[in-house]
Amino acid sequence: MRDTRSTGAGLRTLSLWFALVAIIALFFADIFLYQPDPWIELSRIGTGMVTPYWPDVSELAISALHTISFALLGVAVSACLGVLLAMWFHRRVVRVFSAVIRSVHEIFWGLLFMQVFGLSALTGLLAIIIPFSGIFAKVFADIFHQQPATAVNTMGQADRLSRFIYGWIPQAWPALSSYVRYRFECALRSSAILGFIGLPTLGFHLETAFRQGDYSEAAAVFWVFLLIIGTVRFWLYKRFLPFYLLAAIFLLPEMPPVNASFIWQFFTQDLWPVPFQQGDLSGTLSWCGRVVSDEVIPALIQTIAITQAALVLSGVLALMWYPFASRWLVGRFSLIGRFKLLVLRSIPELMLAYLFMLLFGPSALPAIFALALHNGGLIAFLLANHSEDAADNQRIDSASGVVRYFYQDLPQRYPAFLALLFYRWEVIMRESAIMGVLGIATLGFFIDSAFEEIRFDKAFFLILVAAMLNVVVDSVSRRVRRAAGLTTPRM
Repeated sequence: MRDTRSTGAGLRTLSLWFALVAIIALFFADIFLYQPDPWIELSRIGTGMVTPYWPDVSELAISALHTISFALLGVAVSACLGVLLAMWFHRRVVRVFSAVIRSVHEIFWGLLFMQVFGLSALTGLLAIIIPFSGIFAKVFADIFHQQPATAVNTMGQADRLSRFIYGWIPQAWPALSSYVRYRFECALRSSAILGFIGLPTLGFHLETAFRQGDYSEAAAVFWVFLLIIGTVRFWLYKRFLPFYLLAAIFLLPEMPPVNASFIWQFFTQDLWPVPFQQGDLSGTLSWCGRVVSDEVIPALIQTIAITQAALVLSGVLALMWYPFASRWLVGRFSLIGRFKLLVLRSIPELMLAYLFMLLFGPSALPAIFALALHNGGLIAFLLANHSEDAADNQRIDSASGVVRYFYQDLPQRYPAFLALLFYRWEVIMRESAIMGVLGIATLGFFIDSAFEEIRFDKAFFLILVAAMLNVVVDSVSRRVRRAAGLTTPRM
């Protein structure tokens, strides 16, 4: 039997090490306050939030429908592809392929396909489908692995496809459908922020309103998006899904004509440096060396520094917030805490970062705050759910108030908290990279600049660097969780 004291000491040591790394990372992050008095702007934003206004309701409704359509179709296709990949997830090539495609953020996929298909429906769908397929493959494979094999073994010599269709999938269906519902909420956020690169979703109007200082219009977009996220469980019914998917197809924006020869040229020539196309190995290495020294190294320093600082701050905020959203700990007042966490976990990090950037300028600080608030809210929400689920097994005469939190609930939640935090590590790294599209000096800044300069070869190389970075972080995270004996709870 594992020694509880040694386990607790190990988790405490692990936490302290990550806190120390975050403190060191702050010295490398580009943190400056560019505006001398952000409170004036903050008061204008606050006034706008309580006085939402939109001049053309039909325009806002169409953008909302586009946002939902991209998310619905993206999740529907990627979930099917994820099941297929999960069937052969035991093969290394499938695991590596899934890790690579999920490591590239939707914004980067969108920027890449926008060069070929323009601001079309296909760009938005591919930007969601590709990374989500890799995510579904990983999670579905874990779900299948956790299922008992007794029923499947009775199928004898049936082929792998039949075993999954008639054995694994029906057995794991509750867990699969629950995760698909959660991933749909993530897809709504992804669909919205694709508007930051010009697609006609809610994010486009939100970014435009903020840029023009029309905070009442920005508030209208924000409240509509929050309403969509907050009411998903009231309108996303399985029996209506065929109708929703059919309607989503017709509600997508128009697809402009695309020249097939241009697509071939883009993927076979434009994405590769000229020395590589000419077979010049030394020239290719020299080209890569210049990009690495001039852009990759500075961007990696900022991306990693922001990630580590945001990771630890997310954990601190989650531990502070989750008790106020648990009915077991604060009673009926938990409704207020749950609403706050709903708002924080519903707003995409890029939207929060854009807001903080208006207040503090384009430094690492807005990115750290945005990542910490969103991920801290999400982790706190999950911990609060686990706290309430465990309340049924607690003694009636157990301690109450602060004592219950520190001496009874927190010690039980802490392993799950660390597991969730390390599980979000890869996600925070992905989000840190895309903060560059707002002008923050992460990998996304150099990728976005390369696309603007029509340097597709450099942009593609930097995207590959971002993917490799996330693969490394994902691998390290899994090793840390395994070494600490942490099992990630359900999402």
